[in-house]
Amino acid sequence: MTVAWSRKIVASVLTGFLVALLVHLATVVFSNEAFLGASSAGWAAVVSLSGYFTLASVFTFVLLTVAALFDLLYTWWVALITGVVVGFIATVLDTMIYFFVNGQKPTIAYLWSITGERNLLFIALVTALVPTFGRWLYRTIAQFDTAAVTGRRVALVRIPATNLADGIVTNIERTPVDPAKADEQWDSYVAALAENGWDTVEVGSAEVLPDSVFVEDTAVVIGNRAVIARSGAESRRGETPGTEAVLTNLGLRVDRIQEPGTLDGGDVLRVGTTLYVGRSSRTNPEGVRQLRAIADEEGYAVVAVPVAGALHLKSAVTALPDGTVIGNPANVDTSVFDRFLAVPEPAGVAVVVLAPDAVLLSAAAPATAALLADLGYRVVTVDISEFEKLEGCVTCLSILVG
Repeated sequence: MTVAWSRKIVASVLTGFLVALLVHLATVVFSNEAFLGASSAGWAAVVSLSGYFTLASVFTFVLLTVAALFDLLYTWWVALITGVVVGFIATVLDTMIYFFVNGQKPTIAYLWSITGERNLLFIALVTALVPTFGRWLYRTIAQFDTAAVTGRRVALVRIPATNLADGIVTNIERTPVDPAKADEQWDSYVAALAENGWDTVEVGSAEVLPDSVFVEDTAVVIGNRAVIARSGAESRRGETPGTEAVLTNLGLRVDRIQEPGTLDGGDVLRVGTTLYVGRSSRTNPEGVRQLRAIADEEGYAVVAVPVAGALHLKSAVTALPDGTVIGNPANVDTSVFDRFLAVPEPAGVAVVVLAPDAVLLSAAAPATAALLADLGYRVVTVDISEFEKLEGCVTCLSILVG
């Protein structure tokens, strides 16, 4: 079991227990005042009511723990529905057991007259606490310190779909893609990451989504947060759930770009605490604005960069470990970068930073490889020619966490 799953289980159990405990105590207090009156108050009444709600509270604890394990507390509206369902099922089970133990027939009229109003109070409290306190507590525990959660450097990858050749082509002419060769190249790419200290985690395959191998576009990782993208290409929006599930299991806090915003992960270049965001055909001003608001909370600045003649910002520029931006000055205004170095080949604009002294580069850029080696970097090259036919590059094929 990974540390991430251990933390997730702890978060689920603690959330279920504390919410159930608070609901139990609040129901006892409010029921005591509403139904027994001041003259009947006292420890005997409290103990009696506490016993009445014990089973419902236990069921709430169990059901809410399971719901949290299945990621039903990450969005407030799902958490709200979860609260209603958990509260209802818990009280129904409690009441049915009460009638069964006492040998009574649970008619609707008798059920309401004996337990109806109290159960409604219990359900209302569960409904109120789950999407508020419960969701906050779960997210706080499960998502605290991503580095501690994972304890490793993780690279998310996604196996090519069988219909890879049908992927979108925007700025280049379409040429035939060899799926078998693409699979071999993908295996080599993943192996290169693993050989350089990255634990590769596969996002679930998406056989009907040809561009799904370009997993980078589905999310942006900022510290301990993951921003789920919303592509400007509508056909690619079905790619994000698989990525979100993996990032959630790794313990990252998840945010989303919301309609009408659009953003592709390939348009986001991180250099230190600055996020350069490409204004491309895939990322619109509203997407930039939403990302800026999220990044600001994490202490990152966002700089918007117009992109021309390239699919994404990172199709034109990327950054070396020391923060120097490299790429093609024909596609972007390089004056926005503190340091810029033009590279001699189109395929050389994209590098994946493997370590402070190592980068991953396309094998189609030998002159760029020589240039970077001369700067003191260890250059690892991979052949990704089949993905380059679809405007892909080395950054497109992974999301790095850690």
